[in-house]
Amino acid sequence: MTRRERILTALTEAFTPREISVVDDSHRHEGHAGWRDGGETHFRIKIVAAAFDGRSRVARHRLVNEVLRPELDSGLHALAIDARGLEDAG
Repeated sequence: MTRRERILTALTEAFTPREISVVDDSHRHEGHAGWRDGGETHFRIKIVAAAFDGRSRVARHRLVNEVLRPELDSGLHALAIDARGLEDAG
């Protein structure tokens, strides 16, 4: 299973999102800090779930980071997170 698949599975299980997108942007960071040959170091996440309703942007990011802690501890270097509640998604 790829890191992208593990991220997608972990977030889906934790938040049951209405919408989710996980994109490996590692190729855009080649030569930068944290980048490794083979990629899977930098990801862009968009997630819409009821679990984020009523929470600040910082709190939403903390929730995502908490769920993805195993990935962050094992080589995931950077996340660009767009986490929204159902109330924000319209």
